[in-house]
Amino acid sequence: MQFGIDKLGEWTPDSEFNVEAERARAYAAATNDPLPQHTSGELAPPVFGVVPIWQAMGTAATSVTPAEALPFVLHGEQDMVFHQPITPGSVLTSRAAPVGVHVKGSGTTVVTRMETRDESGTLVNEQYSVTFYRGITGGDSAGDTAPAHAFPEELRGQEPAAVVEQTFDMDQTYRYRDASGDNVPIHLDDDFAKSVGLPGIIIHGLCTMAFTSWGAVQDLAGGDPTRLRRLAVRFSKPVLPGQTITTRFWNAGERDGRTVYAFETTNADGEAVIKDGVAEIG
Repeated sequence: MQFGIDKLGEWTPDSEFNVEAERARAYAAATNDPLPQHTSGELAPPVFGVVPIWQAMGTAATSVTPAEALPFVLHGEQDMVFHQPITPGSVLTSRAAPVGVHVKGSGTTVVTRMETRDESGTLVNEQYSVTFYRGITGGDSAGDTAPAHAFPEELRGQEPAAVVEQTFDMDQTYRYRDASGDNVPIHLDDDFAKSVGLPGIIIHGLCTMAFTSWGAVQDLAGGDPTRLRRLAVRFSKPVLPGQTITTRFWNAGERDGRTVYAFETTNADGEAVIKDGVAEIG
């Protein structure tokens, strides 16, 4: 089926979002974030940056996606560049645009670009999202790909700079839904998740990403979330409620005055649930 490549590059209208301290604290609680700057509501967690753009991101991606493909969607990748932290009390303006459609043998990906600005028009963050429609093939490809963040394979023989182990709660997806606004049924309805070929309810990919963010801040940034300048991931396998994940970070050198860490997250069976992870610490 053909995706709407004629709509690539069309920005959504600007949308405003008032950042409330309680909403920021709720997001921290829903992602088990222990950092005091987040639990107190002083700052919103870095991955909270998806909340103000959530509606615009969905609108942009679905604008090029046939309705018949929507039940087969999975979150493939997310790449977030942080220019400044999100502070409760601020008013943010966000917009999104689909920028690429790429047909592959196993399905089709849609690349969406987002940006969020503060009251002065200064960038707060820039993001790319890749959604993957399993088994939906055919039609033409067009447009851009998301920025690369492939794992440097030569690092595997080295000792990681940090290893973080975390466990998801059984009610994690419901709490994340309430804090984020992401009510996609594969995270909430066991029967629906199984009907589209999943083993059951799966953890939101962005919730897993948020777990890796506070792990990186704790172990690589001295507990200072303002030092996290980029976080990029590729979601490679579903995570289930109650599962334990382990994230290993390797030092991949310096770039533009930041330390770059490549990372990978595995489940208890050693299977990668996040690949091609990148965390840049300023």
